Amino acid sequence: MEQKNQFIGQSGAFLDAVERASRAAPMRRPVLVVGERGTGKELIAERLHRLSERWGEPLVTMNCAALPETLIEAELFGHEAGAFTGATKSRVGRFEEADKGTLFLDELGTLSMAAQERLLRAVEYGEVTRIGSSRPISVDVRIVGATNENLPIMAEKGIFRADLLDRLCFEVVTLPPLRVREGDIEVLADYFGRRMASELGWEEWPGIGPVAAAAMEAHQWPGNVRELRNVVERAVYRWDDFGQPVDYVQFDPFESPWESAKPAAPQASEKAEEAPSAFSTNLSTVTDPGSEISDFKAATEHYEKAVLEQALARCRYNQRQTAKALSLSYDQLRHCLKKHNLLG
Repeated sequence: MEQKNQFIGQSGAFLDAVERASRAAPMRRPVLVVGERGTGKELIAERLHRLSERWGEPLVTMNCAALPETLIEAELFGHEAGAFTGATKSRVGRFEEADKGTLFLDELGTLSMAAQERLLRAVEYGEVTRIGSSRPISVDVRIVGATNENLPIMAEKGIFRADLLDRLCFEVVTLPPLRVREGDIEVLADYFGRRMASELGWEEWPGIGPVAAAAMEAHQWPGNVRELRNVVERAVYRWDDFGQPVDYVQFDPFESPWESAKPAAPQASEKAEEAPSAFSTNLSTVTDPGSEISDFKAATEHYEKAVLEQALARCRYNQRQTAKALSLSYDQLRHCLKKHNLLG
């Protein structure tokens, strides 16, 4: 497995997960790596292999979700010639390929019950049998499994073998999602931005601007580090003012100003009821209710600017969505932003 990304992060939750993987690496026991998509499960698997005594042996990867159920067993355990239609010659399975090394089973929770049963025997006895053969083959393989599913719940429901789970969960490394990794978004964004700027041939890296940084901190990152990398690299690639910090990011690359027409606007009474859900601002969040107002115009200007800043942040700095949330036209919003020097 080629390591394309390094371990970048400084949050306690992230460092604890990496430390747990490092301590488990020298053991010969199976390890489960659990985490949301894009959290770096494949990097933990590589760390477990490279820090073990098996580091010079094969690290074989198989994505269990990438193959149809009918082929998973043949991929894992191999097959003999004529074992099924299309099997014109014998083939070595992933277990045999990983002998003396590590087998990384990604998306483990998608394995069929039949494959789980055969995997159980391989883990328990260190033997695999090719499809179409009756002769078991001894293998010495360390298994690392990864999933974003809740395997104990799946075992309770009977869709994942509880006895297999017992044998695979000697150690469980749970990777934290990016949204709880305090301080890591800034560090990762800078790393990915520098790397992309270098790839594009920029003479120097201007950094991430405050507007883009605030937007990334407010985002929930359902795709975690993988999503962050795409967002930052896309922002750098699209940025033309190389002397200024990159200050615009787009989270959804499919977003289009030419979206299909929206449903007809609700009646006035309905709109009045729904308006707070689109955008609501508490005066106390932008002004001090206990302070004495001596300049009405200045206070009003301050409040208007604060409302705009809150709306922009809540709409992730998408101006068209911000205008819609504030019941303004796009031109009206642009005028207000220019008035309060919020156009960047």
